[in-house]
Amino acid sequence: MTLGAFLTVALIHLAAAMSPGPSFVVAARTAATDGFGTACALSLGFGLGAALWALAAMAGLALLFELVPALFAVLKIVGGLFLIWIAWTLWRHATSPLPDTATRGPRSALSAMRFGFLTFATNPKTAVFFGAVFVGLVPADTPLALRAALIVVIFANEVLWYIAVAFAFSRPRARALYLRAKAWLDRAFGLLIAGFGLRIALT
Repeated sequence: MTLGAFLTVALIHLAAAMSPGPSFVVAARTAATDGFGTACALSLGFGLGAALWALAAMAGLALLFELVPALFAVLKIVGGLFLIWIAWTLWRHATSPLPDTATRGPRSALSAMRFGFLTFATNPKTAVFFGAVFVGLVPADTPLALRAALIVVIFANEVLWYIAVAFAFSRPRARALYLRAKAWLDRAFGLLIAGFGLRIALT
């Protein structure tokens, strides 16, 4: 595997990570409601989920999905339903005021990281994406050290991007804007996430 191919994989993944999707919506809302630290923990969960799917794709999971389409279909439905559940929760609590973080405290780091991991891990299309990229750019004879380095880069891309998102949306001005329009924004976030969930489940 050449350095050029390695950098190409890294840049393709970074571009994919930066494209708007359910993870972006969840990260933005978490930063606005629970603060920067909790959103950073969520970002670690996203990174772990991305690394897991990249590792699975290297191990041939994308090929397994082609050989057993029913497995892929079931995982897509599960992932779509998970996102729809998130959307329903947002919609149901759209008009509820946020608890006072001075008395409640933000969501724990472990809870946020677990939620981030589940948000990512329930989307099997990520494995297909990595499989498609790896087939063309990661030869079968790529040394284990280079494969491990790719996993690390994918993890770092995901985490650093969503830390940047967390920083932007946890600023006082962004939080104040969210609080002023919470009901409308939560419903909009819910519709977006439900749309992503339906797209994952049905396509």
